[in-house]
Amino acid sequence: MSSLINNNNLMKIGIIREGKNPPDRRTPFTPVQIKKILEEFPGKYSFRVQSSAERSYSDQEYLNEEVEIVDDLMDCDFIFGVKEVPIAQLIPNKTFIFFSHTIKKQKSNRNLLKAVLDQNIRLLDYEVLKDRNGKRVVAFGRWAGIVGAYNAFWTYGQKTNLFDIKRAYQCYDRKELNLELKKVQLPPIKIIVTGSGRVGKGAVEILEALGLKEVSTHDFLHGYFDEAVYVVLHSSDYNRRKSDGGYEKEEFYQFPERYESHFLKFAEAGEILISAHYWDPEAPRLFELKDIANPDFALSVIADVSCDVNGSVPTTIKSTNILNPVFDIDRDSGEAIEAFGSQTSISVMAIDNLPCELPRESSQDFGNQLIQWVMPELDKEVSPILEGATIARDGDLTLEFMYLTDFVNSES
Repeated sequence: MSSLINNNNLMKIGIIREGKNPPDRRTPFTPVQIKKILEEFPGKYSFRVQSSAERSYSDQEYLNEEVEIVDDLMDCDFIFGVKEVPIAQLIPNKTFIFFSHTIKKQKSNRNLLKAVLDQNIRLLDYEVLKDRNGKRVVAFGRWAGIVGAYNAFWTYGQKTNLFDIKRAYQCYDRKELNLELKKVQLPPIKIIVTGSGRVGKGAVEILEALGLKEVSTHDFLHGYFDEAVYVVLHSSDYNRRKSDGGYEKEEFYQFPERYESHFLKFAEAGEILISAHYWDPEAPRLFELKDIANPDFALSVIADVSCDVNGSVPTTIKSTNILNPVFDIDRDSGEAIEAFGSQTSISVMAIDNLPCELPRESSQDFGNQLIQWVMPELDKEVSPILEGATIARDGDLTLEFMYLTDFVNSES
């Protein structure tokens, strides 16, 4: 990817106003971080921040750091956002970077990708920014895990009436969140966390803050405890090869269709599931919707942090939002009903922008990652990291993302 900086001018970087509804309050860079970038990369960049009444960092906070606040970003070269940019806010012939949620062929964003191509926009996606080893380098995952796990216990408290804690978004910061956790009083239940990446580790931070004990898969399934405990499951714990029941990590990731789930034994032992694993659409689902009607299916609260609608967790038949975080699933019909409307239903928390509940801290963490991995790449003649994250350029999909061609052209 050739350098994005004109040798004769400063590169003009814009921070777009988040336009998705409900508004996302995060930002790619905090005011102090922009000041830091200008100090670390003198003579290379200038910043313009589009005015926003919703952003967790106010316009005045940016002005206090001498960052320009503007109404439009027409003169910017490179525009940073967080969530999908509404089609009406796209600017032709510019370079954008945001979470486009298109690489898994998400139908809800097909028209967005079409518009990107039609308007000759260069689109980079944070989700495919990777280092030499193919590991993602920029993500909100840790904060999704933290807030998602917290919400699991808020949901459990609402469902059981055992305790009442604030919603995460009502807490000023992580410190206040931890204070709320002191109110949580749990019976000797078993809690499942799937996934051990950024999201899973974030979820475990909350379990550790609660002082809960981690146990092995064997003890989780067969042991009896007088306190609440949790287990962290890896893909090898609940997936097995169809042919012989074995498991090989490389094969599973390369040929997930050869595997089947055997998660149900955990669903029969646990009461809360915090789903924090990455899911390939070709991989088996944790369970099927019909399974929840079985009297042995013990899960009563599911916090689907990964939030793949109709994906790995079949009870996630829709996503939720911060103001309406939970719906229930009727065990017999498999249909959504009012949250906490039945003692026997399963309560599902499936907020699709969890880090937005702690927007200031999650933005700061995200901005630090961008400073480390993206900013040093912008003035390079060739940047493998940025090239690998480029989905569209010059009105066409890039080679690595040509598999999206049929998706873009489809009308269904």
